This record gives sequence, structure tokens and C-alpha cells, in this order.
Amino acid sequence: MSGNSGITVDDDGVRRLLADGNEETVSWADLAEVAIRTTPEGPWKEDVFFLLMKQGGGGCAVPAGDPSADELMARLQSLPNFDNDAFVEAMTTTEDGLFVVWQR
Repeated sequence: MSGNSGITVDDDGVRRLLADGNEETVSWADLAEVAIRTTPEGPWKEDVFFLLMKQGGGGCAVPAGDPSADELMARLQSLPNFDNDAFVEAMTTTEDGLFVVWQR
């Protein structure tokens, strides 16, 4: 797994292997909400995260700088009623924010 970020995006959903060995998973079927969390940490630290929340709580966070983020974005933008305006606003902000871009 060298060079792998520990994040997998596939037809089942999204999995993130954490440094402590735990795993965050969200299947597409269980996905309830997608939000983008922004912080003023950039550009030297990760400052944008995709938050994938599942029905009943829990979920998975994916840093926008991760190699899997392009695949994730493509899948998210194909969701019905994805809010592209909120997405663009989130990706261009430099402040603390939480932008909900999709809800089931």
C-alpha cells in the first residue's frame, strides 16, 4: 500500500483507512448528505474536506488534496440535484465554512 492514501472510491462507496487502523466507510446507498468543510489553513495545510454523512450518523472525511478526490468529485457531481453553485463557492472560499452540496 505504499503511495496509497488509504482512501478508496469505487462503485460500492468510499472507504478511508485511518492511521490507527480504524476504517471510515460510506456506501452510496447509505449516503444521506455531502458537505464541504473549509478552513483558513491553506495553502500549506489541507484546508478543504469532503464530508460524506450516512443515514443514522457516522461517515467519512476525504481531504480535497487526496489522489482519490478527483474520482470522488466526479461521482458526487453526478448525484441528482447536486448543488454546483455551493460546490464552486466552497472551493473558492478561504474562510471557515460548511457548505452542504447534496442531500438525499
